[in-house]
Amino acid sequence: MALDRISLSGYRNHIDTAIKGTRAVNLLVGANGAGKTNVLEALSLFAPGRGMRRAALADMARHDGGGGFAIGADLTAAHIGEGEPVRLGTYTEPARPGRRRVRINGAEKSAVALGEWLAVGWLTPAMDGLFTGPAQDRRRYLDRLALALDPDHASRANRYEAALRERNRLLSDDRELDPVWLDAIEAQLAEHGAALSRGRAALIDAMMAEIVIQPEAPFPRPALSYAPGGPEGFEALSQALHDGRRRDRAAQRTLTGPHRDDLEVLYAAKRMPAAACSTGEQKALLLAMTLAHAALAAKGRASLLLLDEVAAHLDPDRRIALFDRLRSGGAQVWMTGTEIAPFEAIAGEAAVWEVRGGAASPR
Repeated sequence: MALDRISLSGYRNHIDTAIKGTRAVNLLVGANGAGKTNVLEALSLFAPGRGMRRAALADMARHDGGGGFAIGADLTAAHIGEGEPVRLGTYTEPARPGRRRVRINGAEKSAVALGEWLAVGWLTPAMDGLFTGPAQDRRRYLDRLALALDPDHASRANRYEAALRERNRLLSDDRELDPVWLDAIEAQLAEHGAALSRGRAALIDAMMAEIVIQPEAPFPRPALSYAPGGPEGFEALSQALHDGRRRDRAAQRTLTGPHRDDLEVLYAAKRMPAAACSTGEQKALLLAMTLAHAALAAKGRASLLLLDEVAAHLDPDRRIALFDRLRSGGAQVWMTGTEIAPFEAIAGEAAVWEVRGGAASPR
């Protein structure tokens, strides 16, 4: 197990929900709108970032509550060696609903510190358009996966974005460019950009190494490749930024660098871009990628895998294969569904909660 004694207070439609007695596989069953996905979203906030819905913090607080929310959970000793569980908590205060705070064993920490204790991954119906949507969505996806494996990835991405905003500000200023100041900003941009590119490329290499050792059926095997938005090394990126100043000034934005990266995915057996595959094939490819990443994240650390409404969309053979992979994957798994039937093959070994009206009770 990874988490137990989970509490949600004033979160979405949950007034005061407590979940105890978790197992390696956990099922949340209930009608649409009962609050199942809200539990998954709350768990996703044990990772740095904005959670699996990327919602505003103020929108996560219960509408008729006090304006803030609190989420807590114990990281069990099974993942941290001998000793007492580590208590993780994240919350907002009514006076500052847009500021998320984090406590670990009662001590104030940054949200990035959560990534040092726990890796969190998820798959939701909202991700179905990943292959056909804008490149920005795939970059965000890459960075989320990289962060689950390497908590330092967040600081590299943040530093790059800060330097990019400053260069873009200078480019859009009507005043004459200061070459000395621009040199300094571009040096930062190239340094952090090269580090960001290395992290994304390393993630894809690691995922492909995991993907190729998995059977090709019943889930199709994806082939992933990194499509850089510019030169990847420090020297080459620095030179490209320098050489592109006139063009970028005309565009009033930086036109090369990792902020233009993309993730390319093929259905390997068909040599077909994922974007051109059927909806069912795209779902299966994305699930194969999710399972590969979950296996990587679970190596040597506590990890969660959150799967929202995933079983209902699989045929029986793929459903059985999914449950087999989850049993051996090493992550604590949380799945949602409107009924127990799709989970019959795994329900006997899972902890099951009935979610109704923003409350969860053991089933």
